[in-house]
Amino acid sequence: MNALSSFPAVLSARSLHQSFGQTQALRGIDLEVRSGEVLAVMGPSGSGKSTLLHCLAGVMVPDSGSVAYSSPGAQLPLEISALNEPMRSRLRLTDFGFVFQFGQLLPELTAVDNVSIPLLLGGTKRAEAMRRSAEWLDRLGLDGMGEKLPGELSGGQAQRVAVARAMVTSPAVLFADEPTGSLDSLASENVLTLMLELVREIGTTVVMITHDARTAAYADREVVVRDGMIGAGYRVSS
Repeated sequence: MNALSSFPAVLSARSLHQSFGQTQALRGIDLEVRSGEVLAVMGPSGSGKSTLLHCLAGVMVPDSGSVAYSSPGAQLPLEISALNEPMRSRLRLTDFGFVFQFGQLLPELTAVDNVSIPLLLGGTKRAEAMRRSAEWLDRLGLDGMGEKLPGELSGGQAQRVAVARAMVTSPAVLFADEPTGSLDSLASENVLTLMLELVREIGTTVVMITHDARTAAYADREVVVRDGMIGAGYRVSS
């Protein structure tokens, strides 16, 4: 039995349906993500796993069904799918972090400036944002690289900057969409090890999309999405 199964759910999806034209991307998905767990969502290309992540994170509102989010200290869950876009955008900024396959760093900004973006958008003063951003770069093994542009970094270094940007606000939930999909095996292992070490240290919940079994092996639990539904496939870490 997974020790995390007794933890409260931070995200609860109920009967999610989402279509794009005639294509049914999600077909009645139910899913709970427990506080503090690292959940790997696996599945082939086109299975609906990224659409599921977008609905969980409030990037997309499902055609039907609901997503409830229980923020730390909240008395009642918040139904993300019932919020308007400005409210969902604010929630993504304050409570969620995002890491994408290709980092999506702004090429004209230095590493430390890239990391500081969520803090500055949230109203943190620049000096404090720079200090906290530099601290997170250090924690990810990038001491002294804050003034480098993304083009001056290796792929693994750039992805660690992307992780620092996602973690600088100490999010309750980190959404990682193929976070090491563009890296070689060594850089992938380094990024994953550092990222998961840090999220477990501060108690951040992780929803990680991947098609790679080696990446999923780092998670506490796996679910498999096939044809827009949760299919067979479940593993609990020892």
